[in-house]
Parts: sequence; structure tokens; C-alpha cells
Amino acid sequence: MLFHSANTDPTIQRVTARENIPESDRWDLALLYSDDTAWEKEFTALQKHYPQIGQFRGQLGKSPQRLLEALEFEKSIDQPLERLGTYASLRVSENAADPVFLEREARLQNLHTNIVEQCSFLSPELMAIPDQEFMALTTAPMLAPWQIAILLFPLALIGGAVLLGHTASAATSRGIDVTLKESEERLLAMSSQALSGHEETFSQLTNVDLKFGLISDDQGNQSELSQGNFGSFLVKPDQKVRRQAFHQFYGEFADHKFTLASTLASSVRSDVFQSRARNHTSALDSALFRNNIPPSVYRNLVTTVRANLTPLHRYYELRRRALKLDEIHHYDTYVPIVSRVSTKITFDEAIDQVISAVHPLGPDYRRDLESGLRGRWCDRYESKGKRSGAFSSGCYGSPPYILMNYKEDVFSDMFTLAHEAGHSMHTLSAQRNQTFQDHHYPIFLAEVASTFNEELLTHDLLEKTDDLQVRAHLLNRQIDDLRGTIYRQTMFAEFEKIIHQEQEAGAALTLDTLTKIYHELLLAYFGPDFSLDPQLDLECLRIPHFYHAFYVYQYATGMSAAIALSRQVLQTGDASAYLGFLASGGKRDPIDTLRQAGVDMTSPEPVESALQLFSQRVDELASLLKIDLDKQPEIA
Repeated sequence: MLFHSANTDPTIQRVTARENIPESDRWDLALLYSDDTAWEKEFTALQKHYPQIGQFRGQLGKSPQRLLEALEFEKSIDQPLERLGTYASLRVSENAADPVFLEREARLQNLHTNIVEQCSFLSPELMAIPDQEFMALTTAPMLAPWQIAILLFPLALIGGAVLLGHTASAATSRGIDVTLKESEERLLAMSSQALSGHEETFSQLTNVDLKFGLISDDQGNQSELSQGNFGSFLVKPDQKVRRQAFHQFYGEFADHKFTLASTLASSVRSDVFQSRARNHTSALDSALFRNNIPPSVYRNLVTTVRANLTPLHRYYELRRRALKLDEIHHYDTYVPIVSRVSTKITFDEAIDQVISAVHPLGPDYRRDLESGLRGRWCDRYESKGKRSGAFSSGCYGSPPYILMNYKEDVFSDMFTLAHEAGHSMHTLSAQRNQTFQDHHYPIFLAEVASTFNEELLTHDLLEKTDDLQVRAHLLNRQIDDLRGTIYRQTMFAEFEKIIHQEQEAGAALTLDTLTKIYHELLLAYFGPDFSLDPQLDLECLRIPHFYHAFYVYQYATGMSAAIALSRQVLQTGDASAYLGFLASGGKRDPIDTLRQAGVDMTSPEPVESALQLFSQRVDELASLLKIDLDKQPEIA
């Protein structure tokens, strides 16, 4: 949705300034802090409070009471810090060019670094306690509220290290080797901000500095091309518009490709340094260690997807024939194949659809979600300087806020809303049912809840229609969702794995190296009959998630688990196990949490089943469109 700026040519649509967005379409951050003054007051109070953590140095093993006091004091630092951080980051997301917002976030980052340094003694001191003494200490009844955090699941302390169980079988493999001496922990804590500067550079460059110019849409009107509306142009029925948007968009990235390559390489070097500093065998192992994810889960994903690329290549051929193209390019992979179906959906209509879709989860779930979406959880539309994409973010006791850049003409944005609503309801349920120390769930679980809602939305829409054109359109969308979430994110995951391995082997991650690796992956995943524009090699430089290494694979595993869980709920009519999954937060190991809900992610089976669904949907869509993919098309 674009608003017209005042005093401009009415034929040119420009991204509106935030003050021109109605308040009802913006999130209400007053539920976090009444105003900026209240934020400053808590910031100042925390500055004065946190140094007192030093009173517990050398005291953690003295008695259960003293350990409990230390843990509770650490929580009294962590909770306000999380709240301050949520508010500051959401403000920057509103407008990354606002100097007040940027200055506030920078001050908080400095405070965070100081707090991490001050708390760096916690994990090393706990790890120094002999196993038998530690177990006797931590099983005291008064520490019962902390048992899960201490013994079963990594608790990310402010100290930057990980507090882990001291069981005899796990002490070395799950804690001792990766927790450093106090002086070393302090040094890593002090360096954390410096080691993450590449992320801020990338964000400022791509969200603020890059200018993509004006572009004419299929009606002849000019609009300002941006990160937020790039997707709108890729779904335009006129290929000339799609092609122009693609080349104009990547042309701007090409002008900054060396800077972006350097920034990405710096991010990888930081990952490798930090993994080696903690004695991990690789950056991948370091990332998986945090959530106790077996490396086999990552390997199974890549291997299974690689073994099932043929259905993906068949789909690109189906798409080429359906769109009557001589050759298919990347900018042809998002436009709906079934163009007759209207996809203009207002935000409120999208809410109606999402609430209808989650009916199997019961009235309480629907009531809470509808109240939030029609209230002020959501920042709905694009505005000048606003972060692109979408996310859900909140802290303990706050609403689970949702950032959107909703476009009425982008059908997938309704599914993005369902996706982020899944995250938000997961957060809300975990907060209501768990203590602060147990409510944080890992990303590995988060992507299950979000994708589960998308699967329910697809099912609901398919059940409601008997129009074959509408059904074809929905199948097309689900295929594209599976393609984008499993195939595409796995390609990203494989790229991350390779470039980190290259850095660990001592190779130089130059622009040429990065784009060559990415090009080889594009050839494999898009297939021999796909027309790859050379500009697409630069895509590896514009993916924000690459600055949070080994994150994206969880989209693919999350969708695979979500498909399995949604089928269970729809087939049995019983959502209790799934709702229990939402309520569990971080109470259990993530793999065990999913097992209890009914899915084993250490097996390739969930991924294989999801890819079988993809293949079935491709064949069903081909049948509806009367395209025989096993027959060569006639040459005109």
C-alpha cells in the first residue's frame, strides 16, 4: 500500500513519510514505554544497577541460597535490558535514518557490552564447580524454578557464555570445553560489539543509502522502487515491468558489490573467530550447539533436498509453459501463473482470512490473535526508512509486535501476516505459561509455529473454493511457498555452509569467490533449462539473514515439521499437542519438544514428506492447467 506524498506529481507514487501513516496502522509502543522519557529513566536505572552483580563473584558455589540470589539478580538485569532493547530496535525499524533512534540504539549497545563484561565471571565460575558438588547444589528445592534453565537447556546469560548441565556424560561435550576462563570470557564480551559492526553497515547501506530510482508499472504510473516494494513488481503480469525492476534493483547492488562482499566476508570471519575462540570444530557446529541440534539435522536437510531437485526443475518448466515464455528468468518465478484470479486483499480482509484459517486451534487462540491484529500489535505499511520485510518481536510482558510492509496486490503478504501471527502467538503462549528464564524458545522451534499457520491458511482457502481457477491459484501459491521456504532456504543454507568452510580452510572470500560459489548453487537448484541472468549472482550479497549465520536452514526444517503437525491437527481434530508445543517455550530441548508434539527432526522423513507434497502439488497444478510435463512441447 503506497500513499501519495503531498505537493508531488500525482502520477508518481513515492514511499510515504511515517508521519503520514495513520496511527491506527502503526504499532503502539506505549505498551512498552509511555514515552522516550520513560525509556531513558529505565536506561539510567539499569546503568546504576548492573555493577552490583559483582557482589556474587566467588560466591556462586557457597550455597543454594546464594546461587539463587545471583540468578535472580542476573534476571533483574536481563529483563529491563531486553525491554530496552526491544523498544530501541523497534524504533530503528520504523526509520533507520532517524539519528535519535540510531543514537539511542548505539548507547544501549555500549551498555550491553559493559554488562556482558561485568557478568563474564558467571559461567566460568559455575563450570569450575566439580560435577558432584554442582548437582547437589542445583537440585536444592529452592532452585526448582531454575532447574530447566540450569540443567536441560542452554541459558544465554548476559555473560555471553552458556550455563549448562554438569552431568558426567555431558560436562565435556556440552559445556566445559566451550566455556573459557574468566579473563577470556571478559575479553570476548568486550569485543562483541566490534565483531558485529558489519551487520550495522549492511543494514544502513541497504535500508538507507541505496537508491533504486523510479520505475513505471504496468499502468504507466511511476513509483519509487525500494526494498519494500521490489516484490510488488516481481508479481506484475507484464514481463517488461518485472525485467526492468529486476535489472534496476540489482544495478544498484552492482554499484556497491565490492563493499557488500567485504561486509559479508567480515561477518563470516567473525563467526569463524568466535567459534574457534570457544574451541568448536566449526562455525556450523558452534551455531548448532546453542540449541543442541545434531549436525545430522543440517546434513539431512541439504542431502535430502539435493536428492529431490527434479520436481523443482519440473516446476520451472511448468511455469515457463504456463506463462508462455520462450525462456524463464528469475524475475518470472513470482508472478502468479493463474492471472485471472484477483489478488487485491486489504489488510483487514487478510485478518479475516487468517482468523478463519486458525479455527482448528480453538476459540481462545482465535480471540487473542484477532484482538492483537485488530489492535495495535502490527505496524502495517511501508514508510520512508522503514526496515524491509517482516518480523515478530517482543519481550517478556510486552505485546508480540509485528512489522509488516503489507501490499494489497501481493497475495503472499496475507501469508506473511499468517506467518508472523504464528510467531506472535507462540511468544504470547510461552510468556503466559513459562517463567522468564524458561519462556525463550529457539529459532528452530519458532519457524514451526509460523509456518504451521501458513499451512492452515492454505488448507482453509482450498477447502472453501470449488472454482478450479482459484484452486489452481492457491496450489500455485503453496508450491511457491514450499519452493521458497524449503528449496530456496536450503540453497541459502548450503551457501552459508560452503563459505564458512572456505574461510575455515584459509581461503579469501573475495567478491569473485562469493559470486562463483553462489553461481554454482544457482545452476544446481534452478536446473539446466533455466536462464540465469548474471546479476542474480549478486543475490548472495543482499540476504540479511546471512549476517545471522546458519539461521535460514530452520525455515526449511520448520516448514517440514509444520506440515507434519498441521496434518495431525487437521486429520484428528485435536490441537492439544500443538497448543502444548506453543506453551512449552524453552522448557525442553528443541528436538525433544518436537518429538513430544509428534515429529522427529533427526530423521529425513519430515523433509522427504514435505518434498513429496511439493511434487504432488506440481503434478496437480499441471493437470488443472492441462500441461503434460512428460511431453515435449511442440515447436512453433
